[in-house]
Amino acid sequence: MPRSYYISQQKIILEVKRVTKFGTTLKNCRHLLECAKELDVQIIGVKFHVSSACKESQVYVHALSDARCVFDMAGEFGFTMNMLDIGGGFTGTEFRLEEVNHVISPLLDVYFPEGSDIKIISEPGSYYVSSAFTLAVNIIAKKVVKSKFSSGVGKTGSDEPTFMYYMNDGVYGSFASKLSEDLNTIPEVHKKYKEDELLFTSSLWGLSCDELDQIVENCFLPELNVGDWLTFDNMEADSFHKPSAFNDFQRPAIYYMMSYGDWYEMQDSGITSVTMMKNFFFVPSCIQLSQEDSFSTEA
Repeated sequence: MPRSYYISQQKIILEVKRVTKFGTTLKNCRHLLECAKELDVQIIGVKFHVSSACKESQVYVHALSDARCVFDMAGEFGFTMNMLDIGGGFTGTEFRLEEVNHVISPLLDVYFPEGSDIKIISEPGSYYVSSAFTLAVNIIAKKVVKSKFSSGVGKTGSDEPTFMYYMNDGVYGSFASKLSEDLNTIPEVHKKYKEDELLFTSSLWGLSCDELDQIVENCFLPELNVGDWLTFDNMEADSFHKPSAFNDFQRPAIYYMMSYGDWYEMQDSGITSVTMMKNFFFVPSCIQLSQEDSFSTEA
């Protein structure tokens, strides 16, 4: 069944399937338009959604071309559509967003030029919140295995060890999106280590002992110990709202932090309520603020 979005009574937007399980195919759009005409349902636009798991910007070329075809089909049936929704799925870096924009903008000028009275919207919510959360995870176990290959980083030799680290979070918790898409962040070691310290081939795993619970297949890290912390930037807001598949897995606590400059800017703006600001004082023990980063709590 295609998924439709009701805008108002008897007005819907067709969603054309691209890299998602929802929506309909371009081939079926003509049939749906015929049915809409018979039922006196007004089709007012087209939507497509490219999954954030898709890293190929050229997918938008096909999506916009298909959308233009649907608009032309609708015109044959007497529909006057006025809305194009290019969906969401915009995550990652600003460079990635610019890359997508570089592909989309010229095509919009060709297929849906200014003056065509077509409203073009998008749903970039994921992009805006992708950098809102940093996840701190704890190493709860580690395993040493022999590697047949050398990492070539700080050490040579075929007998170089490889480390498997198990963390207190995984795909059945904050990394749930890893089951359906690539991880958009890389692990960073929280503790300080020497610049010339040896780096070893490592993999990171969740705590479920499930073969699907592999967070990072291959990365270079200094040797870590149980109790050490890793941080993952750009974890997105959705990571912390998905319920765990296991009742025993606790969701990570959320701590609010802000920069020195932002803190004083808010105070200078008159936002000095203790009730409103006190949440920003709870900093987890794994995160140590430097003297420059610390700030006074006095109004």
